[in-house]
Amino acid sequence: MAIYNEYHLDPKQFPFLNSLQDNWQVIRDEFIHFTKQASEQELKLAYALMGPQSKTIKTKGNGKYSAFGVLFQGLFIEEYIQVHQIHYPNYEPEAASKKVLALREKYFPNLALAIAKANSINDGTIRNVYFGTFHPGLDIKLHVNYNPHMNRGYLGLIVPEGDVAMKICHDKLYWQVGEFMVLDHSYPHCPHNYTNYDRTVLVVDFFKTDQPREKVIQLEKKLVTQRMQDNPYSLGVFGKSDRAKKEDFIKYGLAHQLEWDKALEA
Repeated sequence: MAIYNEYHLDPKQFPFLNSLQDNWQVIRDEFIHFTKQASEQELKLAYALMGPQSKTIKTKGNGKYSAFGVLFQGLFIEEYIQVHQIHYPNYEPEAASKKVLALREKYFPNLALAIAKANSINDGTIRNVYFGTFHPGLDIKLHVNYNPHMNRGYLGLIVPEGDVAMKICHDKLYWQVGEFMVLDHSYPHCPHNYTNYDRTVLVVDFFKTDQPREKVIQLEKKLVTQRMQDNPYSLGVFGKSDRAKKEDFIKYGLAHQLEWDKALEA
């Protein structure tokens, strides 16, 4: 039986997630269909134009992480690109927007419907939705995500047996197929995949429901503005504040992890 606390939250507190969890098999099948049936060009477009990219989150070794999604800061990807006028190396905003809209409508119609239903239940509370894949050997360094206005849910889609887990503070948590894991990522955490297979989840960021909506919207606008100025390809998801500070390690009794990370960099 799961034990919940201030950073590992009970998904049942957030009934608007049910429209996604109830459709997890359909969502998984759309992801698998895309990865197997999309052309090489379509796959490249998805990861280049629809994937939030981080300059701050570091990995140990050669393990890789890949991501692409359909919703960012409450807007479907094609609208987000237009609103923020993101210029990609090979595409101007209008062309990029048309490309990702075509991909979203062709491959992810049921995911889009589930998101729309969830946001109709709780007035736009879901902000980011993207597929996140940990490739074999991935080990992400301890970090924080400075999102005091949001929680992050992970809906298990493809989860191999073995040591693929999230370490957060003093807990080691395991993803389960068809179930949500909900975390407060402002606490230090470091996920890994020590299996020989990919792990894919649907990442769902949503406003904290115990805070006034006006307050969380204002904070989101401030953070997104900062992040887009620093790295427009972050899609407002990642920023410089995601680096864990020495105080974070010490505060949560993780000073040994700091020394370990330093040794790996030597």
